[in-house]
Amino acid sequence: MTHYVKTFHALEIGDGGDGRWAAHLRTMDLESRAENWLTEEGRTPEGAARARGLFEVHMPELVPVLDRLAAQVDAPWAGTLLTLAALRPFFSGCTQIGEPGALLRNYDFAPEDCEGTIVSSRLLRPVIGTQDAGWGLLDGMNDAGLAVSLTFGGRFVHGPGFALPLVLRCLLETCDTVDQAVDRLRSTPVAIPQNVTLVDPDRTLTVHVGPDIPLTEASGQCAANHQHQPVPDEQERFSRTQERLAAVRAAGIDVAAMLRPPLYQYAYDQGLGTMYTAHYRPAEGRVTYHWPGKSWEQSFARFEPGARTITLGRP
Repeated sequence: MTHYVKTFHALEIGDGGDGRWAAHLRTMDLESRAENWLTEEGRTPEGAARARGLFEVHMPELVPVLDRLAAQVDAPWAGTLLTLAALRPFFSGCTQIGEPGALLRNYDFAPEDCEGTIVSSRLLRPVIGTQDAGWGLLDGMNDAGLAVSLTFGGRFVHGPGFALPLVLRCLLETCDTVDQAVDRLRSTPVAIPQNVTLVDPDRTLTVHVGPDIPLTEASGQCAANHQHQPVPDEQERFSRTQERLAAVRAAGIDVAAMLRPPLYQYAYDQGLGTMYTAHYRPAEGRVTYHWPGKSWEQSFARFEPGARTITLGRP
């Protein structure tokens, strides 16, 4: 088994305008990555205009934030990239489960492509989450007690719409409850199939979204990497999505279960190794990141900027 050493960072960025967010973005070498992230259409004036128009229609509250962030990135593609509405599709693993007041998830991905940044921000309101693609979030919570998390939906289709990390950012910036977030998600176009688990102090819900389906409520409060059954045998052998979904249903909100197989995955060389386990208690304003033998708690009351270096791939 290959071992990977990964450094996770925690960063406070305020409203995104004081240079801390931009300085961190420069360390991520976003300019070279953008060539791979943006679609060919997104790199044309017409494609950029369509991405901007989609953003203005579906996320008008965030337009001033988008402009504030893009102005700090010295590249002609910055504004288009940060709409996350002109990105090539990307796929990952992940398992997640919610209950009222708690959200627990494993994020499975390739170590070299995982940003690994925990961000505390006040773009529109206090939000803490795991950053991806500039300012999107893989999971996170806000000061109203709402928490959200995503997994790949397992179907390789792509259409017009947003990469879901930015949609999660929008939900946390603009919604207080699961019901409000679901209403907003229902009308927001999403580019690839994804599953979203949402939690507030009184309710939890998992939904399936995608470019070719309406928002659909899942049969339970958890998700792995499929939306429809049966799952093809080849997909199950590669992702073990049904096995993981059955395991997380049986375990419930149990950090120890998330830190061992089959929920904790070691397929890092195939891009499906577990990068972190995040346990959100949004009503308390707390999240704890776990790895076997290590943990790191962050909260609205006490956010701790810094770094932790973790050896991945150690059974």
